[in-house]
Amino acid sequence: MPTLKLAFDMAKPNFFRILASVKPNLLIYDFLQPWAPLAASRYKIPAVEFITSSSTMTAYMFHFFMKPKVEFPFETICYRDYELVHQAKLLAPDERVRREAFEGVRRSNRIVLIKGFREIELKYSDYLSTLLGKKIMPVGPLVQNPSQEVGSSEIIEWLDKKGKRSTVFVSFGSEYFLKQEEMEELAHGLELSNVNFIWVVRFPKGKKLTLKEALPLGFLDRVGQRGMVVEGWAPQAQILGHESIGGFVSHCGCSSMMESMKFGVPIIAMPMHLDQPLNARLVVEIGVGDEVLRNNSGRLEKEEVAAVIHRVVAVGGRGEVVRKNARAMSEKMMAKGDEEIDEVVKELLMICSTKKKKRNGLFH
Repeated sequence: MPTLKLAFDMAKPNFFRILASVKPNLLIYDFLQPWAPLAASRYKIPAVEFITSSSTMTAYMFHFFMKPKVEFPFETICYRDYELVHQAKLLAPDERVRREAFEGVRRSNRIVLIKGFREIELKYSDYLSTLLGKKIMPVGPLVQNPSQEVGSSEIIEWLDKKGKRSTVFVSFGSEYFLKQEEMEELAHGLELSNVNFIWVVRFPKGKKLTLKEALPLGFLDRVGQRGMVVEGWAPQAQILGHESIGGFVSHCGCSSMMESMKFGVPIIAMPMHLDQPLNARLVVEIGVGDEVLRNNSGRLEKEEVAAVIHRVVAVGGRGEVVRKNARAMSEKMMAKGDEEIDEVVKELLMICSTKKKKRNGLFH
């Protein structure tokens, strides 16, 4: 993230030239370009901020910035002690970062867009609106249709041979790479669970490891046809939409969380860093998943991994409740359709229309 922020800052001169040349009707920016709305104002271009974290995480962060000595008013949403050690930079940034965060919101024209679905985070988006004095508008789940995604016939054929809701999909996004210790505990947990799985494994660029070297000795042979390990990439939307998938072992990044809910797949939350722990607490709070709890040192343990996977996928008990809640959430999302993004489009058109009238001298 710091590298990306630096890249955006270095691109400012080119961005200013493009803005002056194109003069768009509207500029949408995020927290990595806090200087963008000020640049847009020079050309009387309205600018709106789009926050790509969840309302839950954003409300927590701004509460912490604005009321550091006051407990967050929603007690289930919290960082555990072992997580706070790693969140120090996020929750206690330097004064410049805080100032930029507030300036980015303050300069947003009338509204702030945010990633997410209002039905899930209503109380958090309302609290965020109170904190910031802005109308918060969720843009909806923004989940890709499986039919629009390039698939892998080998993966889908493998899933076709598995029973309904018998398999877990395991993936931690494109920006986090499991440590060796985490990979070993997860592998042993999958093995102990006796549940079918498809696991997407990614390595950092430049790290020369084979799957066989990265995974515990003999793991692939022992799990046999019960598991498929894929290196690099897999068609996530197609997999989550497959009837054999009964759970998603996820880091709880905002996009992955929304995808899982859209397809009615229970989440087995295994958060790693940043906003993911709070998203995981939200998943448990609304009842669409369970979290794999770490020990007091923050370490994953294979027994806990296996227990949570088995609990979510097994017939009856807690798994049945979670599956029912996940299906209900999916139905809500389907019923809403594009309602939220349509509302956003209407609001943005109004902002553009107001700007046009001002430019033509209709307002005094």
